[in-house]
Amino acid sequence: MQGRFYDGTDATSHAAEVRFDGTTLVIETAGQTHAWPATELAVDIDRDQARVSRRRSDARLVLATSEWRQLTAGQRQVRRHSAAGGGALVIGLVVAAVATGLLVFVGIPMASGPLARATPIDYEARMGENYNAQLSGIFPACEGEAGQAALQRLADQLADQTQSPFPIQARAVHAPMINAFALPGGHVLVTGDLIEAAETPDEVAGVLAHEIAHVERRHVMQGVWRSLGAGMLLDLVVGGGTGAGQQAVLLAGQASELSFGRAAETEADEHGRAYLHAAGMSSRGMGDFFERMAEEELDAPEQVDEVSEWWMTHPNTDRRIAAARAAEREGAPAMNDTDWQALRRACASDQAESAGQPWEIRIPGRRPPNDPMPGQPDEVGKDR
Repeated sequence: MQGRFYDGTDATSHAAEVRFDGTTLVIETAGQTHAWPATELAVDIDRDQARVSRRRSDARLVLATSEWRQLTAGQRQVRRHSAAGGGALVIGLVVAAVATGLLVFVGIPMASGPLARATPIDYEARMGENYNAQLSGIFPACEGEAGQAALQRLADQLADQTQSPFPIQARAVHAPMINAFALPGGHVLVTGDLIEAAETPDEVAGVLAHEIAHVERRHVMQGVWRSLGAGMLLDLVVGGGTGAGQQAVLLAGQASELSFGRAAETEADEHGRAYLHAAGMSSRGMGDFFERMAEEELDAPEQVDEVSEWWMTHPNTDRRIAAARAAEREGAPAMNDTDWQALRRACASDQAESAGQPWEIRIPGRRPPNDPMPGQPDEVGKDR
């Protein structure tokens, strides 16, 4: 039987005489004899060609499919080996897929908490400064200095009730959405639209206390580790490429984030209320704000996109509002009227200046308004 033999060192083919006795495939070419045990053969049938190779070798033999079948007629050993090899490959792929899924959905989320708590404080602080500098170009600070100072004083009062390893640095920023979010290292950003939507300073205090709780509990760093873990897994599985493989891993990470994120949100609500109570402030504003956002989402369909920016990763349930109502206490107002009016005016000039501006902003971990599909998650600086 004739075939073409490639020795694996270059692309040159050599005419070969081939015979098979059921246990050994013998290839004679250019004065050399190669004996391949049948148990080590792998056969790839591609229409009219059969490619035969030996495990752990780059050499291969190519001959017509009809001739290979004639050569191995009545011999079952090769066929059994090939079928077993195919079955092992399928089983291996299934096991790899299950292991990957467990890593994305279970392993990375479970490890992110301990990793966040073990992260050196100075490392997270430097990371936060870097992210803050980058986001400053996307979310410019509001120009009202008196309002910014009032917001920082409120943040300082709340931070004094915590055991946060980071100083809290709060600022009002211009962004076309109702939102507030924390960055690594203690930076907290509150959008001008949220300040405008709030009816009292106690409502802003409730939101700010919630974000400060994310900082103290190191939820933000936990999100960073989840993001880094998904990225490393992506490099391992699809070589850091793009397309379907990347999207699958990122969507898997986003799905796993949902359950853990909501647990963190509940914890932030509870600790945020504790800060308000310890500072002698009323905590009614937290329930008031949550309740009104939920009502506006139901009563004003045209505002759903804007309001859903607040609710997207927060536990959007009546239980959250009920918990806030059950735990609320009376207390002093979060701000005096002078500071409140200064904060309300803080972003006014920016609002007028940016009217009609074609914003193309994606908050990390969020979709932009009117985008029907979630974007790829970037949990670094994830808003809460």
